[in-house]
Formats: sequence, C-alpha cells, structure tokens
Amino acid sequence: MAGSTDKSTFSTERERCLWLLTGAVVVAIYSTLGLATTMAEELTNRDMLDNISALALLALFAVVALVGLKGRAPSVFRAAIAVGVVAVYALVFLRMASPIERSHLFEYSLVAILIHEALLERVRAGRHVTRPALLAIGAAASIGVVDELIQLVLPSRVFDPIDLGFNAFAAFMGVAVSSAVAWAVRPKGQR
Repeated sequence: MAGSTDKSTFSTERERCLWLLTGAVVVAIYSTLGLATTMAEELTNRDMLDNISALALLALFAVVALVGLKGRAPSVFRAAIAVGVVAVYALVFLRMASPIERSHLFEYSLVAILIHEALLERVRAGRHVTRPALLAIGAAASIGVVDELIQLVLPSRVFDPIDLGFNAFAAFMGVAVSSAVAWAVRPKGQR
C-alpha cells in the first residue's frame, strides 16, 4: 500500500523518517571523504572555514534544542540547562585546534542524536530496545570506524586512530547532551 509503513521494520512513520535522515547524513559524511581536504583548503583560502564551523556548531545547538525541548516552553531551569549545553560544546569546539577536526564533533553528534531519537521512537511505539542510549553511541562510533577504514584506501586521506576515539566521544556528547536537555524539560514528577 502506498504511503504505509512496514510495521515489521519501522514502528512509526517518525521512526522511518529518523532512519532515513540518519542514512542521508552518513551518506553525506562518506561521500565527502575524498573531497574533504580540497574543500577545507578552498574554504581556508576564502577565509570561510571558521565561519562554516561556527554555523555548523549553531546548527548542532538547534538540533539539540529541538530534540530536547520538543515544543515545551523554556523555564529558567531549562534555559540554564541550554546555556550549559552551549558552554560545553563551545569549550570542546574552542579546544580543537583544527576546524577540519571540528567536523567530527558535528557529524558524529548528529548521527548519534538521530539514531537515539529513532530508537526512543521505537520504544515509545511499544517495541523493545535494550539501552537505546548505549546502542546509539555504539552505532555512531561504528559508523566512525567505517569512516576511518574508508580513509585507508583514499589517496588524499590517512587512517587516524585518534579520530576513532573522537568520533565515539562526539557520539557520547550528542546523546548525553540531548538526553540531559530532554530530562530537564520533563515535568518534575517524571524525572
């Protein structure tokens, strides 16, 4: 039937959309691996790399806020959590020397948030998912491993084991921060 969701695969239409978005982000990450150095050089030559990185950070803040708040009006407590989230990401962002390396923070935080939201949607629909947060972090980190393995065969890229840890850290941050915001906006009796 056109427009219907296969109940054996996806629990809801929202879950299906979240998985499709996750797939689109992963395809975007993988498809730009060969061009990353060229793109970074061109953006650096035009003095745009730092600006693009800052815009990506703001976009990530928006994703975390939208996922965490889900239409709830912010209170002082929620606003304080949001400021804390911005501060944590900003500090990590500023400590990273290379704008190119900063991309891992955005990419793998976003992938982990999307996977986590898809798994939580599955749980809300009555499907069993064991430890969705850990599963999302592990899945995003695994996608990061594939990212680095692809770089083994690309002439302009190198395998970097440090990136493996950083991809996993970015995935952890994405899930932890979006979960903290979601927790903060729940009514006090549901925390």
